[in-house]
Amino acid sequence: MPKVKICGITNLEDALVAAQAGADFLGFIFYEPSPRYVAPEIVREIVSGVRGQAPGNLDHALPRFVGVFVNASLEVVGDTLDYCQLDAAQLHGEESPEFVNYFQGRAFKALRPQSLAEAEHLINKYLPSSLILTPRFLTPYFLLDAYHPTLYGGTGQVTDWTIAAAIAQKYPIMLAGSLTPTNVVEAIQAVRPWGIDVSSGVEADKGKKDHEKVRALVKAAKDLK
Repeated sequence: MPKVKICGITNLEDALVAAQAGADFLGFIFYEPSPRYVAPEIVREIVSGVRGQAPGNLDHALPRFVGVFVNASLEVVGDTLDYCQLDAAQLHGEESPEFVNYFQGRAFKALRPQSLAEAEHLINKYLPSSLILTPRFLTPYFLLDAYHPTLYGGTGQVTDWTIAAAIAQKYPIMLAGSLTPTNVVEAIQAVRPWGIDVSSGVEADKGKKDHEKVRALVKAAKDLK
């Protein structure tokens, strides 16, 4: 059963629906050009609200909270993690291996390879310390997303599942890239990822979730054995 991350959360209502549906991770975008950007002050309130309201209504563990950053400084990432009381950082830019390792297993790198050879090169570049520092039950080693020449995620394009499956055989990865309630079962069966990351595929509009789609996607993923 893969882990499920609902990303692009911008408000408490959506966060609570995702948590109650059984999401393992909630993601917040701190990249200002994104239409799903949310200010740290709002994220802090959402995280506090989920931790305060969700436990009594859950039959499962509280989700972990992830901040998504693109080429932010070490100080900004660290300060935002602490201020918002987040569990991990997902790094979607050109961050160095040293940058990732600085957070001692509290960060993981998003990769957008165009080929298996490029994927393997990037993994070899980022893997050594990650293999030691990142417990697989807390975060994936990597997130694989669809390649786009100018966008850092949220492209609406499907990741190459053949590449992802080859990587997933060796390492715990989170699969992203235009997953929806309609294709999520096929994606999981094809790739066998450690987890899945979904944002646009469960939206009513950019930054606002479709609650029925959230519930349907989480249920479809969790029903797989």
